[in-house]
Amino acid sequence: MDRKVELELIDELRALAASKTFFVDEAVTRNPVEHYLSEAGFAHERDTIMHRLPHAAAHISELAGAGAFLRCDVYGLPVLLTRDKHGVAHGFHNVCRHRGARLVEAAAGCANRFTCPYHGWTYANSGPLVGAPHFENGFGGIDKAALGLKPLPVKEAFGFIWVVGDPGGVFDFDDYFAPLAGELDALGMTAMTIAAEDRRTCDANWKILIEGGIESYHFRVAHRDTIGPYFEDNLSSYRAFGPHLRSVLPRTSMALLPEAARDGWRIRDHANLVYTLFPTTQFLVQQDHVVWIRQEPLAPGRTGLRLATLAPTGSEPAGGKSRDHWQRNHAITIKTLEEDMKIGEGVHAGLASGANDHVLFGRFEGALDRFNRTVAEYLDPAPTRKPE
Repeated sequence: MDRKVELELIDELRALAASKTFFVDEAVTRNPVEHYLSEAGFAHERDTIMHRLPHAAAHISELAGAGAFLRCDVYGLPVLLTRDKHGVAHGFHNVCRHRGARLVEAAAGCANRFTCPYHGWTYANSGPLVGAPHFENGFGGIDKAALGLKPLPVKEAFGFIWVVGDPGGVFDFDDYFAPLAGELDALGMTAMTIAAEDRRTCDANWKILIEGGIESYHFRVAHRDTIGPYFEDNLSSYRAFGPHLRSVLPRTSMALLPEAARDGWRIRDHANLVYTLFPTTQFLVQQDHVVWIRQEPLAPGRTGLRLATLAPTGSEPAGGKSRDHWQRNHAITIKTLEEDMKIGEGVHAGLASGANDHVLFGRFEGALDRFNRTVAEYLDPAPTRKPE
């Protein structure tokens, strides 16, 4: 983060804390409950947003070295990630071009070629079909070169393999990430490894879960027995960078920083930073590590989550600190996020009850409104919320 920006953010939050005021937007806003519940709306989100925008499918440490491969799902699409002999990362639909069988069953490994378990069609890890039994006799006149694995747009950036689910398409990753590229590069996630991780499935809409991570209004109540006492009451700020958000949630220690030590102030020592890369990738930046939160929307009321603690690579596992250190940090994060997930499930059930037609976003919940306006802008340019 630019040093001038870093100090401006700290000064802004310290001033708000000193005056006992909040970071607020101009108006209270509403979001229709149907946006979280509709089957048709979810299908539209999947087709218009999920399959057309980048998803952090894997950390680069999971696809290390020529020949590495990794099987994963990207918004319900079966995906195969590979690294060819030149070290270039590729993404394909994990689907044989003959009869549609799943090509690779193994979760991960190292292979230069993949053979379909159904009829033996074989593909190079760079995509081309290189062999098929009795092809000339059975498929005469078909161009074998046109039957390579269906490619997906792929980009390595900020320590991750990003995939777009639109097969055979192109995507301008550099332009999409440009507004935050410098800050994300500065996090050093390329030089990190996954020190600990958990996977969960939550019975809540994906937007509810993202909303819960970009405001601090709930901290002193929902997290009163975990992290709540260490953070300012209902104080956070946010900035939009195109479709993306950067949220800053200050700890109580920020207000106590001595002015004489200004040259040594570092925002991540006294706040959680949350980068929300639209639509479903979040990085929770803490003092000495980053938590990668990967969402996989499965249905209007069901979301898969991968929660991974990324720690610096060092002479010992993860930055020279003990494995126990990272496991303890990860356990605290998981406990806190589980509190959010439990509430998120309750929110989704409450919305489905019909008690409310809209949810309300207060003036200090402006990041939630901005996020949902971005969703709406991708789906339909017509405005969907009104001032209270």
